[in-house]
Amino acid sequence: MQQQTTAGPSPDAFAGSGFGSRFKRAFFATRPKFFTASVLPVVVGTALGAKAIGELAWVTALLAIVATVLVHAASNVLNDVGDDITGADAPNTGRIYPFTGGSRFIQAGILSRDEMRRLGIGLLIAAAVPGFALIAIAGPTVLWLGLAGIALGTLYSVPRIYLAGRGVGELAVAVAFGPLPVMGAAWLQDGIFDIGRFFVSVPVGLWVGAILLINEVPDMVSDAAAGKRTQVVRLGVGGARGLYLAMQVAALAGGLAAIYVGVLPWWYAIPAAALFAMGVKAGLGIADVREKRGQLQKSIEMTLAVQALGSIAVILTVAFGG
Repeated sequence: MQQQTTAGPSPDAFAGSGFGSRFKRAFFATRPKFFTASVLPVVVGTALGAKAIGELAWVTALLAIVATVLVHAASNVLNDVGDDITGADAPNTGRIYPFTGGSRFIQAGILSRDEMRRLGIGLLIAAAVPGFALIAIAGPTVLWLGLAGIALGTLYSVPRIYLAGRGVGELAVAVAFGPLPVMGAAWLQDGIFDIGRFFVSVPVGLWVGAILLINEVPDMVSDAAAGKRTQVVRLGVGGARGLYLAMQVAALAGGLAAIYVGVLPWWYAIPAAALFAMGVKAGLGIADVREKRGQLQKSIEMTLAVQALGSIAVILTVAFGG
């Protein structure tokens, strides 16, 4: 188990005025450890589309991954900006770093709020490059898919709208990391949207939504004080545990529905059941960080494992299924 800590990044590790130091600060401010949450759903969708037509459009797939990661990185950075403006991050002593409480780059003085804002905007602009390339390849539908992803990623954190603080942030994340990238990436390969792919995207999105939900538990006190009304703040620890378990049930149901309509083979039920068991165990470990910090951290780590292993299981099932 990782060390239980409320610490943050060390400014000394990011000191320096050269290009390498500036790049290091910018790169780690995006929280790259969590990019699997956006990369894997795109790969899931790509596998679905490529399987349907019997070939893989590599260039399209790579462009989709790059564009998605850049939007995800921008969203992470702008989320830190939004939480600093509202005051949710600075007084957060319950956080379990590096999982919760943001990157802490603003609070540690590594980058200022304005520098983080400029970085976030710059990443969104950079995402336009692979985005326009995809439009040239696949047509204007890509524009609407991209705008939807950018809207969910930015409105999650923009203070005046602040989906994260209005009790709908968890839903926005589940959509942004589930149906949108899975169905969008599949469409880029074969030009098809269908209900079966939506069923596949349900667990993929809910696994990421569960990461957000459980990560909000240690931050509950500081979020409430800042007026950030997440589902955890609204429901309390016990209610969050119940919602988390319900999400695991819904994720299992989505996978079984995908089997029923024939998108996934019957034997996907085996890893689906194992992932459900892992999710339930993680959910039952949700507790007040002030009382059971170590137990909560284990549940957070297990939730991250469910998302990674679950997405990989779907990819392999699609690749080797009938």
